Amino acid sequence: MTADTRIEDWDAYNAGLRDRGRELTALHPELMKGFGALSRGAATTRHLDAKTREMIALAVSVTTRCEDCIDAHARKAKAAGATKEEIAEALGVAIALNAGAALTYSLHVLDAVDGAGAG
Repeated sequence: MTADTRIEDWDAYNAGLRDRGRELTALHPELMKGFGALSRGAATTRHLDAKTREMIALAVSVTTRCEDCIDAHARKAKAAGATKEEIAEALGVAIALNAGAALTYSLHVLDAVDGAGAG
C-alpha cells in the first residue's frame, strides 16, 4: 500500500515553506534576490489580467509538479476571482499538454529504437 501524499493543511505547508525560504535567503541572498526580481517581473504584465496570469501559472505549476507554486497560485487565482470551474478548465489544458508531451517523447523512443545499433 502506498502512502497518502496529499497535503492536508495547505496553510501549515505554506508557513513551513516560508520558513525554509528565509533560511535559503540567509544562506544565498543573491540567489533569492534574483528569484524575487524574476517573480516580480513575471507578475508585472500589461496585456494579461491577474486572473488569466494566475490560470496560466496554475497550469504550469501542475506540469512542473511544484506544490509551492500550486499553493501560491491557487490562492492568487481565487483572489483574482477565478472560479473552480475556470480552474478545472485550466487544469484540463495542463493534463492535455502533459499527455501530448508523453506522446511526443514516445515517438522519440521509437526513433531511438529504430536507430539503436544502426550504423
